[in-house]
Amino acid sequence: MITKKIIFLFLVVCTFLTSACVYIVLPEDLESAQSGSGAEPGVWTGAVTNVGTSEAGDLHVDITIRNETGDWSAMRVLEGKPATFTTSDGKTTTCDTVFVGTGDHRLAPGFQMHGYTTNVNDEVRIQPLYVECKGAAAAPGSKLSVDYESFIGILDDYAPEANKAEGTLEINLDEVASDLTYPVAIPVDGLIKDAGASITGLSENVITLLDTQRTETGLQFTWQNFNPTKFPLKTHIGTPPVIGSDGIIYGPYETLDMADIPLTPAKENSKWTTEVAVPKDVKGLYILLSVESNKPRTYINYALDISDK
Repeated sequence: MITKKIIFLFLVVCTFLTSACVYIVLPEDLESAQSGSGAEPGVWTGAVTNVGTSEAGDLHVDITIRNETGDWSAMRVLEGKPATFTTSDGKTTTCDTVFVGTGDHRLAPGFQMHGYTTNVNDEVRIQPLYVECKGAAAAPGSKLSVDYESFIGILDDYAPEANKAEGTLEINLDEVASDLTYPVAIPVDGLIKDAGASITGLSENVITLLDTQRTETGLQFTWQNFNPTKFPLKTHIGTPPVIGSDGIIYGPYETLDMADIPLTPAKENSKWTTEVAVPKDVKGLYILLSVESNKPRTYINYALDISDK
């Protein structure tokens, strides 16, 4: 108890003496509590949206994934681990073509998706989520198993695989979903913030989305950072992607501190813009915003509602 009181007093002193504490690093136990990683993690789940055949005549299964971990999470299939197709009589087929994951983005809890954009040879393409099984054919009672790994809670670029968990998507091919709603599948109280919400980041800097405009190719966001400290600083947010009513994450993933942002002078504001390519007919959009917080290259996520754009 005495130790916790000492830690609390230290944080209070640092808040006021910004000349002595350029940024605050939370004690490990308090940081874990904030990220939600202290709780038993949930799982990712999958649903079939279509069962058909590929151009080569192989079994093709389109998949939607849903984040039911209870926290922000990135998800991908285990490297080098094929999916498994199992018929009702127990016969199995290895499925080597597996595109299942979030494209390295963290997705909000309760959100679901079925594709993401990726950059291939400087060309941005949509990567749908699916599995193909050579030589297999759909039959009543068939199932698909996909082993995955997920990374839950706050992203720390110095320890990108922290809070790692593994699981298996068990998908019944008889249950084809035709009425899924994207991107929100399970509403979470307090998760989604208004577009203009002020978000406190590194060293008490405040990030605000000032404006959102539709362009010929997508969306342009105008951001503002207010720096209340005595030192010039940057608060990294990368190039935030969006997800909308079509269940696709738009904006290929990049390391969050690679995006070019201005230095904010002490006691002043700075402004900059980011852009993301989004088809004009995609509505119901949310920004998946990562804000550098607690310590450098450590990011907390927020969902900003721009569904009116």
